[in-house]
Amino acid sequence: MHREIETDIAIIGGGVGGYAAALSACRMGRQVILTEETDWIGGQLTSQAVPPDEHRWIEQFGCTRSYREFRQGVRAYYKRHFPVTAQAQAAYYLNPGNGGVSRLCAEPRAMLEVLQAMIAPFIHSGRLTLLLRSRPVSAETDGDTVRSVTVQEAYGRRLTIRAPYFLDATECGDLLPLAGVEYVTGAESRADTNEPHALEGPADPHDIQAFTWCLAMDYLEGENHVIDKPKDYSFWRKYRADFWPDQQLSWVSPNPVTLEPNEETLFWGTDKYPLFIYRRIIDRANFLQGTYPGDISIINWAQNDYWLGRIYDVPPHEAQRHLEGARQLSLSLLYWLQTEAPRPDGKAGYPGLRLRPDVTGTADGLAQAPYIRESRRIRAQFTVLEQHVSAAVRGDQGAVPFADSVGIGCYRIDLHPSTAGRNYLDISSLPFQIPLGSLLPVRVRNLLPACKNIGTTHITNGCYRLHPVEWNIGEAAGALAAFCLDQAAEPHQVRSDAAKLEAFQTLLTSYGVELAWPKIGAV
Repeated sequence: MHREIETDIAIIGGGVGGYAAALSACRMGRQVILTEETDWIGGQLTSQAVPPDEHRWIEQFGCTRSYREFRQGVRAYYKRHFPVTAQAQAAYYLNPGNGGVSRLCAEPRAMLEVLQAMIAPFIHSGRLTLLLRSRPVSAETDGDTVRSVTVQEAYGRRLTIRAPYFLDATECGDLLPLAGVEYVTGAESRADTNEPHALEGPADPHDIQAFTWCLAMDYLEGENHVIDKPKDYSFWRKYRADFWPDQQLSWVSPNPVTLEPNEETLFWGTDKYPLFIYRRIIDRANFLQGTYPGDISIINWAQNDYWLGRIYDVPPHEAQRHLEGARQLSLSLLYWLQTEAPRPDGKAGYPGLRLRPDVTGTADGLAQAPYIRESRRIRAQFTVLEQHVSAAVRGDQGAVPFADSVGIGCYRIDLHPSTAGRNYLDISSLPFQIPLGSLLPVRVRNLLPACKNIGTTHITNGCYRLHPVEWNIGEAAGALAAFCLDQAAEPHQVRSDAAKLEAFQTLLTSYGVELAWPKIGAV
């Protein structure tokens, strides 16, 4: 069965950026179709089970108003529906999990509830059509214009979507090759970008950051929840990369900044950092006794980063092999934790660790989709380079200001180990702006990137890839498409015409998108 449908704006991919784009375009009165491959909208926040990585000023400034509304909505969700303690109820900036990675660690399903509530008025009114379990399979183009995108829905049905504007918000930039949009993958050469940390030799399009298949678990002391031995456990139990200080299934990993060996543990009780606390999404101390049997945490550590191969721009069987490899790595890490991990008390293993499939909305407790750090990236009118945002390069000057700013972000340049066997790169950056030019393909006129697929490099992807930045990118892209429809203009004209650019930036500001930072230091 093959159907066709028309809309104002088609957003392919319902992750953080795609969701924010849909929210933005709907608020501006446009008809929107939003597709998503998994069962849940929200990407990193939900289907990938990644608590948000954010800068330290996130509660005061440095994100869009709608992103802050979402964050406060998550806190209100717990306070309204759960038996929280009096102390938790009184905490204005409640952190349900009290995790170390973020000021807002919470269950993916709770975040999903809030995301769904925020778009409910548009779904109920018919302005937003949400198509879950749908992935793009082809696109029709006419010169520099995308005419339609066809997605495969559940049960093998196909739907062709026709629209004046298409936004690629897929996790790997999957719409770019389908629509013939010029793009880049992997690591650039220093000869091409002059970036201090770019490759000294030729560019390597296959040098892509590790991805991770996260899982949710809790811990019940005295109980036995050991899973069946994963089929690839023998391989992962022995595996050690040349650039790693120990076997991957161990407590030893490189310090991301110094690359010196760093020893960790699971719980408090020693001077080593407890990994269970790092991405803990439920701290039962925030709730009345008996609400949760134990704390809940997400495994998204160095130990389950997968760098043995790529999952895009490779044959389907190869992509599937690496996806399954990442799942096996995460299950093997859990099995090692349950059965062999050295404990401070001299024992081995924590059999009370229990997978929580209800938390992730899956049958096995692993996330619905892998956490992708690095996507295909458009060849853009303007590409953000390391020297635009690096603290070492810019010093006290601050990041390079962009007159065409459509938002702001802040995070360290954080690159995980790569498929080329390169270790972490974690260096200081400065609070930065998101230039409109990085959202504009060099040729195609009506397709916009809406997540991690903008005009950055392998290096600057490391600070432009996090949750609040992706939300801002998506919100700006959705607003830009709606603005262009209202003004009968093209996105490239908005950047090149001073009056149109000013009008668009004024519009963004009215919706609570911050375009510039106050003067603050490096991160």
